[in-house]
Amino acid sequence: MSKNILITGATGLVGRKLIPALQAKGHQVSILSRKHTNIKDVKVYLWDVYQQTIDENALTGIDTIIHLAGEGIADQKWTAKRKKEIVDSRVKSCELLYRTIAATKAPVSTFVSASAVGFYGDRGEEVLTETSAPGDGFLADCCMEWENAATAGLDLGIRVVKIRVGIVLSKEDGALAAMEKPIRFFVGAPLGTGKQWMPWIHLNDIVKIFVTAVEDPNMAGPYNACAPYPVTNKLLTQSMAKKLHRPVWPITVPVFVLKTIMGEMGILPLMSSNTSSQKLLDAGYRFDYVDLDKALEDIYKA
Repeated sequence: MSKNILITGATGLVGRKLIPALQAKGHQVSILSRKHTNIKDVKVYLWDVYQQTIDENALTGIDTIIHLAGEGIADQKWTAKRKKEIVDSRVKSCELLYRTIAATKAPVSTFVSASAVGFYGDRGEEVLTETSAPGDGFLADCCMEWENAATAGLDLGIRVVKIRVGIVLSKEDGALAAMEKPIRFFVGAPLGTGKQWMPWIHLNDIVKIFVTAVEDPNMAGPYNACAPYPVTNKLLTQSMAKKLHRPVWPITVPVFVLKTIMGEMGILPLMSSNTSSQKLLDAGYRFDYVDLDKALEDIYKA
């Protein structure tokens, strides 16, 4: 059945691929954006999360919202101001959407929100399921606030799905593009101990998961969106280097070096998250890419 879908954060890595994927399934797509933009067969409405303003016409006839909006986690160093922006862009945007739904009595029945595996914090070897307790630190706290804001939709009788996204592998943008730079310049090496678990997922799969969450009325609550077989930082680095025909140094980049360069944000590549995608598999989802080598082969085949 065709849905009338409103997407926030639609110009990001996932959003850009998600729009045509939804259109190909016969769904109607509109977006909320901070500035005017032209996207084929898509209505664009304006909003400003920090000013808490929104074009209420964006909600007319909308039955599904996909909420991807949020300031980039790794775009800038984590000053107190930046950390507040990262949280507010996710939480206050969600609050604005729900407030507008209530005010306009929009027929929204499904709210699919992005979240992140950062919810679990740094957990070493522990196998993490959707019932695992949240972790400690800024990222975990941010994800908790993010998900709590999304969960508020239950009070409006809305089905809420929270997609805890892993490390999205895509040549176009995102974590992979940042990780491959030192490898391309022959200075690739595992980070920290290199033993930390990296919950990766191919861009095609993360897009398909959001589409599935929209279309499957039985999906609800949080889902770990990562391939069934996470890998260590060392193995990911070695696999990327092999595909790029580059060597990997037989040493690791010390933690203090990362902290010196990146500040508090240096925790990002050091966190270990051994996440399980069993709940997603039990829901009937079938991954296009479960093997890291095949995922990287697809990305670098050009």
